[in-house]
Amino acid sequence: MPDGSHAIYPEPRALKHSEIQDMVEHYRRAAINAIRAGFDGIEIHGAHGYLIDQFLKDGINDRTDEYGGSIGNRCKFIIQVVKAVAMAIGPDRVGVRISPAIDHLDAMDSDPPKLGLAVIERLNKLQLDLGSRLAYLHVTQPRYVAYGQTESGRLGSEEEEAQLMRTWRRTYQGTFICSGGFTRELGMKAIADGDADLVSYGRLFIANPDLVLRLKINAPLNKYVRKTFYTQDPVVGYTDYPFLESGKRKLLSHL
Repeated sequence: MPDGSHAIYPEPRALKHSEIQDMVEHYRRAAINAIRAGFDGIEIHGAHGYLIDQFLKDGINDRTDEYGGSIGNRCKFIIQVVKAVAMAIGPDRVGVRISPAIDHLDAMDSDPPKLGLAVIERLNKLQLDLGSRLAYLHVTQPRYVAYGQTESGRLGSEEEEAQLMRTWRRTYQGTFICSGGFTRELGMKAIADGDADLVSYGRLFIANPDLVLRLKINAPLNKYVRKTFYTQDPVVGYTDYPFLESGKRKLLSHL
């Protein structure tokens, strides 16, 4: 709320079977509107406890119809959404984001590796059916750390988590983006090791409006302030992070 307080959340309920196709249509219409507004493409958010993730994770999906229970049933909604959006605006304008191994907002799964593979295998098949690849698959990895602060539970050891991402990356037939607490060095290593085609930065971009330049010349980074991420203030935590000073920028670029 504008005063910093939290509203009372309504009691959640499962979508009625008759409402699910309405949700698919909302995704489709939103994608069409985005393209009409001038966007190059859209990313379908199937991660971090939001609606699609709630269908995917067996720790939160307690449906007893064809959208719940088996892993195939739980993957049905995301594929319907991706197919509808891809057919509306073209597969090459559609990215998909998932987080099988992230436990967030009570959305957890008993077998994240298997869930990730199930989604990827179905996306691969959909691409074949559509006759074109999606723009990319974006996966948030279990290592969810920045500035030494862990912000989510770990699935296993660092090597086990890295191997998990490599398995998903090798399985997906298309451009693979990874994200989740990457530093400059970790991002460069992921690309060099072939663990990803691209690396996504989120929180660091919020705090560093010139992040690309800072990474390029290895400049110091502003630290983000998490408590200002979700506020009503139009400036604080939004446009008040400083750019690299021009003198320092020139000096670092010649090092």
